[in-house]
Amino acid sequence: MDPLRIPERFNAAAYFVDRHLAEHRYAKVAFECGGERVTYAALYERVNRCGNALRQLGVRAGDRVILLLLDTPAFACAFFGAIKIGAVAVPANVLLKPSDWQHILADSGACAVVVALELRDEFLKVDRTKLPNLKFVLVAGGESLPGALSLADAMSAASPALDPAATGKDEPAFWLYSSGSTGVPKGCVHRHRDMLVCAERYAKGVLGIREGDRFFSVAKLFFAYGLGNGLYFPLAAGATGILWPGSTSPANIYSVIERTRPTLFFSVPSNFAALLATTREGRDYDLSSIRYAVSAGESLPASLYHRFHERFGVEILDAIGSTECLHMFIANRPGAARAGSSGQIIPGYAARLLDESGQPVAAGEIGNLFIQSDATCIEYWNQPEKTRATIREGWIRTGDKYRVDADGYYWYAGRSDDMLKVSGMWVSPVEIEAALIEHPAVLEAAVVGREDGERLVKPAAYVVLRDAAGTDALAAELQQFVAQKLAAYKRPRWVEFLPELPKTATGKIQRFKLR
Repeated sequence: MDPLRIPERFNAAAYFVDRHLAEHRYAKVAFECGGERVTYAALYERVNRCGNALRQLGVRAGDRVILLLLDTPAFACAFFGAIKIGAVAVPANVLLKPSDWQHILADSGACAVVVALELRDEFLKVDRTKLPNLKFVLVAGGESLPGALSLADAMSAASPALDPAATGKDEPAFWLYSSGSTGVPKGCVHRHRDMLVCAERYAKGVLGIREGDRFFSVAKLFFAYGLGNGLYFPLAAGATGILWPGSTSPANIYSVIERTRPTLFFSVPSNFAALLATTREGRDYDLSSIRYAVSAGESLPASLYHRFHERFGVEILDAIGSTECLHMFIANRPGAARAGSSGQIIPGYAARLLDESGQPVAAGEIGNLFIQSDATCIEYWNQPEKTRATIREGWIRTGDKYRVDADGYYWYAGRSDDMLKVSGMWVSPVEIEAALIEHPAVLEAAVVGREDGERLVKPAAYVVLRDAAGTDALAAELQQFVAQKLAAYKRPRWVEFLPELPKTATGKIQRFKLR
């Protein structure tokens, strides 16, 4: 496929928001969120007011604006408002702890943060005295208070007219933070062009999205996966995004689907498993509005594919993408999905499977997956060595091992490092081990991935105690201890006690033996 013809002067907000007024979608609903309906005309005005409000506070081109927001229209307004004035929008994971937010704020050098009212109290635990660049805190959904401004008040006082900054297609527009092997988040710097590339290559090229579609994503907007599904994919097609700021319990997800009737449903394997485990008396849940379901974040077991299709008549199109590449690069196509595979390379992308010496592997053999993409991030912010090790001459090392069959379908074969994908989110074993070792009863700890009953990976902890006896009560205590320090999805599903950990002659833990 030929490269997309994107003009050198290109502002992502002008394409994804402003364009719809020229195409006469004034009254078309861009986003639904509970009882709220935001038309394309209203979205345009809100983005302009938000951009002007940020500019009036002193936010300039290139400045970073952190978004600690739930899946509401405020996210869209702040994200594109920052981008429209040439600033850099930085969505942050709202499931993390204040210590993680502290790192992201310090690492990015952000001058402003927009935080949801529901997260304000947790955000107040961030030590702003250690963040000299942070000048403004705006609260979405709440009134002004000491040290923070009301986003609504700032927007109401701002002009509804705003010309997009004359940005280049290759200039930074937004960052997304992804966990590294030590658990410390690293910033992937993405350009104005990247969202358009993913929308054209995958959303339009593979899914065939159209203006009449209704998008609902279980993956939240702060994820690269959810950002496409719930935000810029519907805007690319002039369609409607259904936003859900609440929990992703099966009851909630079924309720949203039956009430809003999405045509495209995006989730992760662990959620598909939870949906299948949930039943109700009488008639089954009605998923008949869904044209396709999409899965990513972790490999979808073939059994889940078949069970979901048999129960609901809906095909799940499994795919693989990454924060670094922004969205999908290998995907199953409608009507041609192979259960258990990640699909075929998406036209416009290229893939290589290489051995440890960098040579192509033989047909059918397992190799390290490298991807070439027009949407790959520029760099990891402030991490030149990590950038050089991962991104070379337009190719990015994904960290995944794959094999490809004679028909070009890619089959996942594990990771080339110790990172885990849990419920679609990266988890570092080192981070969990460090938390466990802080418990006074723990001498040593090692964490690996283990499959549960649905063949989905969860953290398993192996612990050597100082003196205490290993009991079920202590195992539960250690699980709760980790949950208090780290995001809930990083809590070990299992805790087992060992007299010693397997190690090399130099003392390095041999996690492969525990696996």
